[in-house]
Amino acid sequence: MKNSAKLPVLMPGEWLGMLGGGQLARMFCHAAQSLGYKVAVLDPDENSPAGAVAELHIKASYTDATALDQLAARCKAVTTEFENVPAATLEQLAHTTSVRPTARAVAIVQDRITEKAFLDSSGVPVAPYRPIERAEDLAEVPESLFPGILKSARLGYDGKGQVRVRSREEALQAFSDLGSKPCVLEAMLPLAREISVVLARGADGATVIYPSATNEHRDGILAVSSVDASQVNDDVCAQAGEAALRIAQALEYVGVLCVEFFVLEDGSLVANEIAPRPHNSGHYTMNASVASQFEQQARATAGLPLADTASLCSVVMLNLLGDLWFDPSSGQQREPDWAGVLAVPGAQLHLYGKAEARRGRKMGHVNVLGSTISQANERAAHVAAALGLPFAA
Repeated sequence: MKNSAKLPVLMPGEWLGMLGGGQLARMFCHAAQSLGYKVAVLDPDENSPAGAVAELHIKASYTDATALDQLAARCKAVTTEFENVPAATLEQLAHTTSVRPTARAVAIVQDRITEKAFLDSSGVPVAPYRPIERAEDLAEVPESLFPGILKSARLGYDGKGQVRVRSREEALQAFSDLGSKPCVLEAMLPLAREISVVLARGADGATVIYPSATNEHRDGILAVSSVDASQVNDDVCAQAGEAALRIAQALEYVGVLCVEFFVLEDGSLVANEIAPRPHNSGHYTMNASVASQFEQQARATAGLPLADTASLCSVVMLNLLGDLWFDPSSGQQREPDWAGVLAVPGAQLHLYGKAEARRGRKMGHVNVLGSTISQANERAAHVAAALGLPFAA
């Protein structure tokens, strides 16, 4: 296996590999290229956003042995943009090239049952839960788990594969609706807010942590993330950072990692999910931090020293879904008012190069900067108005 902390640093001009061709991979390509690297992307989509900007696009499935051999032969280190790449693929690549993060780390977070057990073993609090592998398991769960959320154990993201249930009967129906496949039943808790921590860890164990982002979701999809530069060292953020660091160390993780947390009404923290990759809630780092999460991913993949995570200013990130390309009154497609967005001071627009806008599809984001969080919120309200987005400053 090539996954060793003693691997040499890859110098600019070398090739880095990326599994996945979506927007996260595209932004990784831009960051890696700015450091002087070449990127080979493996993705089956002929029109993938990352494939359009990478030096090489290998159009193949993630289980194509020939394509994986081609990627490994070209690239001395490979990373991934999403957690659902088969762990067996990462294991195969690791025989001939460096894979960061490892198959073990990714496999743990691919399955909610395994992920919850791992968090428990790491001493990081989670919401009360029970694994549900068959309908009969629901007869044995305590009443304290209702109301709760039944979540598919695998392949769930952006609210997909999740059903709120108020009773055992509703849980049985939801389990059937989700295909009677393994799930986790998780108790709903009194939430004050949701936050996330993005960190990067190198092969030598060095770790850097970004300030926690406060997140707002709509229909299970992240809509707004914000960071108040004057509050980055508060107690809750410090606790979240320490918990995320414990998780990264227990995983022996190399790369960029995000941990989502619930802050309860009593001020306590529980971990929600781990994402073994850059995360939507870390997009703010592209303009409001010394170095972005994507630069950190490129550095960690290449074995370079990690970068400074200090905040330069306060920021509000607005997620842009394909719904914005449809007129709300007529339903006809239209181009959003980009001129109106860019007329707002501090607005930084990032579009992902996707050819087709579809409702619910992530098409881009806007980072709105301010010297204070109040100023960033005020400016974000103007951006939202130009786009027709709901926003409460």
